[in-house]
Order: sequence, then C-alpha cells, then structure tokens
Amino acid sequence: MTASPAADGPPDDLAVRAAELVRDAVLGDLARRVVADCGADVGLVGVPEPGSPGGRARTGGPEGMVLRHWAGTRADLLHGLAVPAGTGLGGRALAERTPSWVPDYRAATGISHHYDAAVTAEDLYAMLTVPLLHGGTVHGVVYASLRTVVPFGDVRIAAVGRLAEAATRALAGAAAWSGPPHRREPGATAPAAPLTRREHEVLRWAATGRTNPEIAAQLGLTCNTVTGYLKSAMHKLGVRNRTELALAARESGLLDAD
Repeated sequence: MTASPAADGPPDDLAVRAAELVRDAVLGDLARRVVADCGADVGLVGVPEPGSPGGRARTGGPEGMVLRHWAGTRADLLHGLAVPAGTGLGGRALAERTPSWVPDYRAATGISHHYDAAVTAEDLYAMLTVPLLHGGTVHGVVYASLRTVVPFGDVRIAAVGRLAEAATRALAGAAAWSGPPHRREPGATAPAAPLTRREHEVLRWAATGRTNPEIAAQLGLTCNTVTGYLKSAMHKLGVRNRTELALAARESGLLDAD
C-alpha cells in the first residue's frame, strides 16, 4: 500500500489522497463482491486514467481505461490491461455507456477481439460489462465473467447492476471529498448517537482504505476489537457496509473533526 501523505501536507492534498484511497477500496470491494455475491468466476474493474490509449468515445466519455482491480483470476494477462474505448466488451460499455453481455466472448460477433489471448488464458467465456455511471460521469466499467458458456439471466444482470450503482454513488461521494469542507450540504449533522473516541479513530483509518488488520496494528487493538468498533459505528450511523459508513461519516462532518 502506498504510504500516506505527511500529516503537515496541504489539506487539499490530504483530501485528494483520501479520495483516491477510498476509490481504490470501493473498486477493489466491487470486484470481490461480483465474485462472492453474483456467482461470477472473475470480477474485474476498469478505471479511466489520463493517457489511456484509444480515440475519444463518441459520447465524449473517457478515451480508455486500465484494468486495476480483479478477483478470481488465475493468470496475470488481464492485470493492468489497457482498454481503449470501443474495443472489446468493456471498451464498448465505456464508449456506449450501457451494459453489454455475451454468452461466449471468444465466439461473439459485433465486438473486437483484441483481448482473446488474455481471455483464453483465464478460460473465460460468458461475460457481462456494466459502466459505472453517476451524474453523466463514467467512473469505470465492472466485468462479471464465467468459465462456461451460458446466457446471463436477468437475476445476475440485476445483481451486478445493483453493485455497480452502489459503487458509483460511493465514488461520487469520495470525489467530493477533494473539495473544501464548505461544500458539504447544508443541514448535514452528526448522528444522534455520538461515536466513542475509539469508534471515531477506527472510522477515520477505515475511511482511508486501511484493512482491519492494518487498523488493529496502528491502534494496538485486536482485529476482533476493530470489527466490533466498526459494527457499532455502522449501527449508530444506520449504514450497511464500510463504504456507506465512510460516506455517512464524511457527510456528517466526522472526518473533518480533530
């Protein structure tokens, strides 16, 4: 994990770095949940990056993306793969801003086959791609792939779509963190049940993308204790997972407090 910026660095730089860390945590979790919750064999997330190859999409979207997050892979040919807009199934989703799927990627017509070698190395066939869209901005593309030829049913497509929607809301919230504190919506208040000092400390570390073992080592706690503090904070803030927890805490001003 990349080292955190110095504590005495510019506040805006700290906010930008925090947003980047949360983005990585959200997208890494998305790739894992595609596998764990949606029955996919491989989950991938492509992230638009400056300098990604390819021509600009006709919709004015990103020129391309790089596969930065993955779960369930056996080889490494898909790791860090650059995907220009319009190429392959994911590049098409990026350019057209709409989900797309095929029961057999390797036999599919209507898509380019730039990545057959990497797809074959992973023994992938069925593939679904969903763009991560929020407020007209494309934050990336999530892939759900299977090592068998099978049509994607409505249930699996909807499940991946729900994960994509939740991730894009979290990404949009994280992007807003790099703005000045006064951008927080008027009326945002702290939760009715205040967090304890330890809950607050654990939450602040979790919001920067630290794992439970890393937080435990930093604060001199056990992993079970960290988990307990996070669950308690989730209950008080009325959220279901650590991504929603971090966003609720930021919106309530908890992450701006000393």
